[in-house]
Amino acid sequence: MLSDRRAAPVGRPRILLTGFDPFGGQPVNPSWQAVQQLDGLELDGHEVAAAQLPTVFGEALQALDTLLERHRPALVLVTGQAGGRSNISLERVAINVNDARIPDNAGAQPVDTEVVAGAPAAYFSTLPIKAMLAALLAEGVRADVSQTAGTFVCNHVFYGLMHRLATDARWAGVRGGMLHVPWLPEQGQPSMSCDQIARGLKVALRCAVRTRTDLKLQAGAVA
Repeated sequence: MLSDRRAAPVGRPRILLTGFDPFGGQPVNPSWQAVQQLDGLELDGHEVAAAQLPTVFGEALQALDTLLERHRPALVLVTGQAGGRSNISLERVAINVNDARIPDNAGAQPVDTEVVAGAPAAYFSTLPIKAMLAALLAEGVRADVSQTAGTFVCNHVFYGLMHRLATDARWAGVRGGMLHVPWLPEQGQPSMSCDQIARGLKVALRCAVRTRTDLKLQAGAVA
């Protein structure tokens, strides 16, 4: 995890924004490359605190816990890489399963295990994903709503985040969610530039801060 010595905010509320380190043999991870560009940004009276999570089952959630304690955020957005997707994907649901097609960065490859033992099967994002979608499209940023965050470390962190926000009184009222970003052009196709991803994150976060009631907008999937 990125070293970050900033303490919990005294004045402005914070947005915790995370990306992952590279995995699967890739030299970079676009989620972290883009997230770094927003660190310290002020959005509607909120300060963005960017941090990197390790692509490691278990360890990533330990890092997230440390970040929640340090920053005491009002809103949390975790981001990850989704090679093969062409759009910024706003994730709707996190599921309570680890099923790794490839090993994580520590060599672990869990199959059919729970993220949190005995916890609910799934949690929905508490961010206004339809409003965020509309805002991104209005700004010319390719985006969609995704019905699956996969079963790798991204979903592991997404589920762990939502479970903490739903069950720990310390985080009552904190909203959270996840989005995936495409590869950078140097990683393959389809892709999106780092600057465009960062611009999309800024648009999405501003919308999330401003919007409490989501839009009723068709963004489902047939299959």
